[in-house]
Amino acid sequence: MQQFDRTQEDLGNSIHLEHVNVQVPDQRLATLFYVTGLGLTRDPYLMVSDTNMWVNVGRSQFHLPTGTAQVLRGHTALIIPGRKALLDRLASVASKLAGTAFAYGENNDHVEATCPWGNRVRCFEPDAARFGRITLGIPYVEFEVPKGTAKGFCAFYPEIMGIKAELKNGDGVVARVKVGKDQYLQFRSAAAELRRPSCADLHH
Repeated sequence: MQQFDRTQEDLGNSIHLEHVNVQVPDQRLATLFYVTGLGLTRDPYLMVSDTNMWVNVGRSQFHLPTGTAQVLRGHTALIIPGRKALLDRLASVASKLAGTAFAYGENNDHVEATCPWGNRVRCFEPDAARFGRITLGIPYVEFEVPKGTAKGFCAFYPEIMGIKAELKNGDGVVARVKVGKDQYLQFRSAAAELRRPSCADLHH
């Protein structure tokens, strides 16, 4: 009889990365980027006025209230199937987003896009070996953190929050904190010292 190690199924005290919240100054431009460009959908029932928008990414969301632009120091990863269609959509909004920070480009394993105010997203195709069963969603949010701090994140989250964390070495030193099924917060330690970050509101 097959034996199961149920400790491997334990997610700890965080079971889902529900949303990423950043303020945007212009709901129209946000719609062009997140909905028309990325191909995501606006929640049709909640926050449907012109002062806030909830954008669905599978079981997760972006929350985009109107206000002074907040820019995450790092990037949000998205699983979005259909690379060519994604590139076509991003190209279709380029002229309407001219004069903003909007940009996009292809990499070997992902498409990187920048919103009109500088927030970066990396869009990957579904890949069970890398991202588990997510076919549309947010597998991780990555923060760029000061040199030498990654170990501290690995100590803080298990001890204080009761959340699993591990230290990875590869392209820099990364603290990887498990916040849901196949979902992570990642804290990548920079090669050089960084300035103190500004406050960007992230909920999980």
